[in-house]
Amino acid sequence: MSRSVPVGLGARAYDVLVGDGVLEQAGRLMAPFLKRGRTAVVSDETVWALHGARLTAALAAAGIEALPVIVPPGEQTKSFEGLAGLSDRLLALELDRGDLITAFGGGVVGDLAGFAAAIYKRGIDFVQIPTTLLAQVDSSVGGKTAIDTPRGKNLIGAFHQPRLVLADLSVLATLPVREIRAGYAEIIKYGLLGDRDFFEWLEHGGNREALFALDPAGPVPDALGHAVARSVEMKAEIVAEDEKEQGRRALLNLGHTFGHALEAETGYGDALLHGEAVGAGMALAFRFSAAQGFCPGQDAARAVAGIAASGLPTTLAEVAGHPFDATRLVAHMAQDKKAEAGRLTFILARALGDAFVARDVDADAVLAFLRAEGAR
Repeated sequence: MSRSVPVGLGARAYDVLVGDGVLEQAGRLMAPFLKRGRTAVVSDETVWALHGARLTAALAAAGIEALPVIVPPGEQTKSFEGLAGLSDRLLALELDRGDLITAFGGGVVGDLAGFAAAIYKRGIDFVQIPTTLLAQVDSSVGGKTAIDTPRGKNLIGAFHQPRLVLADLSVLATLPVREIRAGYAEIIKYGLLGDRDFFEWLEHGGNREALFALDPAGPVPDALGHAVARSVEMKAEIVAEDEKEQGRRALLNLGHTFGHALEAETGYGDALLHGEAVGAGMALAFRFSAAQGFCPGQDAARAVAGIAASGLPTTLAEVAGHPFDATRLVAHMAQDKKAEAGRLTFILARALGDAFVARDVDADAVLAFLRAEGAR
């Protein structure tokens, strides 16, 4: 049973299908977007080995040929070099504007393939088939595509909406627990930024624990379907209102200003996954909000406890690379996409489920806070 969540963008609207077994429907669902019976499937080595045959069979059942373009796994692939290599391989396939690129993987593949689609012959359609929890609830929806640079994460990119997103929950059962935990950071984010009831649902009744109870041989937990669909609903609503992040969409970056700075300092590698950085960043954002008098201390403590209960880091001391240099962290924050005219911008909180955009945040206050948190 799948659930369809619309992303309302007028002529560029599309659906996000969430459910168990969605992958088997890929050929039928993608066929209307194909002028020729083929698609370039960008995937990484790990995902293709696990699920490539399943997707290939689903496409073949609808008379569609899968043209695999396999890239190395890991954040380092999201680079100028990775983009150049992918673009050259797509050109070698002689794709034209009537063809379709399929991003089949986690956030790295989705970002890289989506950006390649945005610039290939000035734009080609693509479909997202996210295979990680983080990608299903966040990065595959909304059209943000980008690569990293040594100066910061996702600084070179484009808004390019997919034609369709297929989120098959069954593929998540092959993920390591650490990857599920990283995805959970983006799920709890939606509760913390704008849906207190959802945050409380995650807190109680074993719902959070059910998200981690994935068995390749068993059924997908109902709680997982609800959590993914609710997260996608919230993101779809915000994207439809503010596609280019001129206002409310910035709230989706809760925890990301702190988190991206930590990722930059740890080298965008396996030492700190993006979701782990977001988890730590959200905890820092709530504590900073409380320190600045915006948020009640008990709400900040409850938010941090909710993040920590999943095993995500909530302090600098729990992040590889500690102790960090506070001045270097703030310098990374100044490169953040939300920064304007040299002013620091953060997503902070007034309460659980009530985030807001704070512009012109005092850098000295951030420095003092980071040092109080254990940075040098």
